[in-house]
This record gives sequence, structure tokens and C-alpha cells, in this order.
Amino acid sequence: MRAVVQRASRASVTVDGAVTGRLTAPGLVVLVGVTHSDTEATAAALASKVYYLRILAGEKSCADLGAPLLVVSQFTLYADTAKGRRPSWSAAAPGLVAEPLVIAFAEALRGLGASVETGVFGAHMIVELVNDGPVTLILDA
Repeated sequence: MRAVVQRASRASVTVDGAVTGRLTAPGLVVLVGVTHSDTEATAAALASKVYYLRILAGEKSCADLGAPLLVVSQFTLYADTAKGRRPSWSAAAPGLVAEPLVIAFAEALRGLGASVETGVFGAHMIVELVNDGPVTLILDA
């Protein structure tokens, strides 16, 4: 499982003209990709790492500040661009495998006490965010 974590002062996800998730207070936007070997345990471990990651103001975490998270599924995190000009998506898990694990990731965050909003799996999403810092990290679990 892979996550791109961005510290944001505000963010939103829009699908078909409707906002499906947003950060109205400083928090984290988490783009999540799933590969074939991932499990619910992988999702839970990554969720814990993200929730306790000390990258917010004052070296605090979402757990410390009660900061919200916006989780967006992103299969393109597993793009292979080593050959040619067209990315290969073979390392990304298919939707039937990935969707439950993205949901498990969000639920694991909620189980830790996080305030979590999400995009819509498989939808064309417009993601807007104001990256604070900027701070962007790539995490693999």
C-alpha cells in the first residue's frame, strides 16, 4: 500500500459537481494506492503511521491535534513508467481488491479516533487543496 500525504490548510473532492469530502481545518490529504499483496493488516498499519505522523504545525500529528484527514483513492500511485511513454498499471490492484482496502484504511483511521472524509472510489474526482509548507511525503507499507 502506498500513500502520498500532504499537509493542507484546506482541501476538497468534487464528483459530478458535488463535494464528497473536504477539509475545512488544517489537516492531511492522503492519496492511497493499493497493490496486489496488500491486506487489511497493511491498511491498518499504514493508517496508524499516517495518523501519528508528526508533520503538522509544531511537529504535531493528527492524533495530537484532532486534525481531519481527506482520503482519496489513487491507483496511479503504482504506475510503472520504466518503458516507453505509456504508464503500466499492472502493479495496481484491481478495483474489486483495492476498494475494500481503501475503505479499510479510512475505517482504521476512524477507529483511531480520526475525523475522515473521502472521495469516491473509481470516480473521476476533482481534488483541490492548498498544500501547507509545502509538505508532501510518500509512505509505503
